[in-house]
Amino acid sequence: YKKAKEWYEKAAAQGNVISQFYLGLFYAKGEGVKQDYKKAKEWYEKAAAQGNAKAQFNLGDFYASGQVVKQDYKKAFEWYEKAASQGFADAQYNLGVMYYKGEGVEKNSKKAIEWFEKAASQGLAIAQFSLGLMYDKGEGVKQDKKKAFEWYEKAASQGFADAQYKLGFMYYDGEGVEKNSKKAFEWYEKAASQGFAKAQYNLGVMYDKGEGVEKDSKKAIEWYEKAASQGLAIAQFSLGLM
Repeated sequence: YKKAKEWYEKAAAQGNVISQFYLGLFYAKGEGVKQDYKKAKEWYEKAAAQGNAKAQFNLGDFYASGQVVKQDYKKAFEWYEKAASQGFADAQYNLGVMYYKGEGVEKNSKKAIEWFEKAASQGLAIAQFSLGLMYDKGEGVKQDKKKAFEWYEKAASQGFADAQYKLGFMYYDGEGVEKNSKKAFEWYEKAASQGFAKAQYNLGVMYDKGEGVEKDSKKAIEWYEKAASQGLAIAQFSLGLM
């Protein structure tokens, strides 16, 4: 890393934008150099001024988190917007979040959906999940459980635990898809294996009742325990009942 830094520094001094970005990254992570967020910001700014989307995104993160600089959502929004306009999916998603929450910009659910869609179309799982939530709740768009299911499914297929849980819930209740307890069990299991407490609890319920799987009180207790150990009150209560 030290050697890498030396060579990046030589190229960066000549205006090489990629080297400027990597120097920022090295200072931010403390690789090959003592960690120094101010130095990181300086190099990111040089690269960002030349249009480097990753540097623009990282500057947005600095302003959003209040790291190094005073927290400034408007500045964060501006940098995310620059990166997003270049098709940077993470920045597009973050713009969606800022429009949704009204951080650095006036709250606008429709605009949030537009940016989530751009990021989701590039396969960003968290954006796909967020779109699912918007259709599920009917925020910024007409409520459509089938559309919600479709977006959750895209995110779930990438291993996104929150989306896997939502699919389990929809199969269990028959929302946006035909009710199917076995399918519900399968998706809860995927989310539960990633430590998702509510999915662990729901698996416990399904084993307890024999829904979508053969009734097994010992298995129910195992899953209740996993969820309860994460502080989920209803799982702790269920364990108490058992």
